[in-house]
Amino acid sequence: MKPLGAGLGRFGSFGRLGTGFGLIWTAVTVSGLGDGMRFIALPLLAAQVTDDPRQVAAVTLAEQLPWLLVGLIAGALADRLDRRRVLWTVDFARALVAGALAASIASGRPSVPLLAAAGFLLCCGQTLYTGAWSAVVPAIVAEPEARIRANAALQSGALVTATLLAPPLGALLFAIAPALPIGVDAASFAVAAALVFVLRGDFSARIPDAPREPGKPGEPGAVRGLRRDVAEGVGWLRRQPVLRRLCLVAGATNFVTTGMIAVLVLYARDVLGLDGLGYGLLIAAFSVGGVSGAAAAPRLVRRFGTRRVLLSAVTGSAVTAAAAGAAPAALVAGCCVAGYGAMSLIWEITAVTLRQQLVPAELLGRVSMSYQLVSNGAGALGAATGGVLAQLAGLRAPFLAGAAVLALAALATARATDASPPSSAER
Repeated sequence: MKPLGAGLGRFGSFGRLGTGFGLIWTAVTVSGLGDGMRFIALPLLAAQVTDDPRQVAAVTLAEQLPWLLVGLIAGALADRLDRRRVLWTVDFARALVAGALAASIASGRPSVPLLAAAGFLLCCGQTLYTGAWSAVVPAIVAEPEARIRANAALQSGALVTATLLAPPLGALLFAIAPALPIGVDAASFAVAAALVFVLRGDFSARIPDAPREPGKPGEPGAVRGLRRDVAEGVGWLRRQPVLRRLCLVAGATNFVTTGMIAVLVLYARDVLGLDGLGYGLLIAAFSVGGVSGAAAAPRLVRRFGTRRVLLSAVTGSAVTAAAAGAAPAALVAGCCVAGYGAMSLIWEITAVTLRQQLVPAELLGRVSMSYQLVSNGAGALGAATGGVLAQLAGLRAPFLAGAAVLALAALATARATDASPPSSAER
């Protein structure tokens, strides 16, 4: 049987990355199609209900809050449970939630609270999924040098479906019936769950049992254990200067990106004069740049080293964010969004691979979710800030202010990577 995705080209064949990787790649790619349609549909629905940027941004804010509320617990559970089982169980549950949302929209009762509640529940599942997901690539791809190719392949596959194919297709389906994109999202979760269910291998962290802590009277031992595990993951991240500083930079970049995304549907409609399909194409431009960035990331790291690539990516993000906010026309804005997508994916792939390199396998779930707590917590703040800033200073303001934040993040990146392990290009 030919390995799934054998024609992936410059990312390397799945035969070299392992047959299990092919299943994971397919699950992520299929799920990305549904996620991309929901990403388009929820803002369009919110914009139909209200013209208030704060209420539209509230839907994005609701999708970010679970990272603050359950992120650390999700990381601790991921290091205790079979990670494969967590992945398929969470996707099955999300299929049910998305299906219920589609049915509610079809009945003609959409509202901002309903959209926010559904986004919140789906992202609660995403936090559990991400905690378990953090150690999947190291478990499947044993060779450290191959992991950047694996991460690039995963990011590229998800981008093609989530932000290149899904936005125009989702906008088209939305024009036919607003419930259709959400229904596709529910189906994609179900397919992804089935693919991960048939995956074979041991995905347990197998962390050593620690001595039981006395705790408070009446406190269950399992609760004490989770609290101990969470504290261990947070403490490990806090003691590692490279990852700690990169975590803060990731928070700054996510703050900016989410703030821009929160008002993008209104920016596309009211500033650039785009309809729903044009908004979908603007999102697709991000994917075009992102796929290019994902393809280039492994080669760039080999040639220039991790430090230079991370620094250049953040600097490029600042420039393209400013240009997007000042764009005089939709075509110019689309090119700037594509550039921002390329810089974002280069940063993400390089930073994730560095984290997988530095963090022990038995701590990867907890440390990754501690990292995500800061990054996505900043995203929640960014969504709220973007809505308020757009209301007070206009729809271009989140882009221009975000560029200034990213310029400061570039300075922090230079410090963060001074002590990072040298890559082959730097040795």
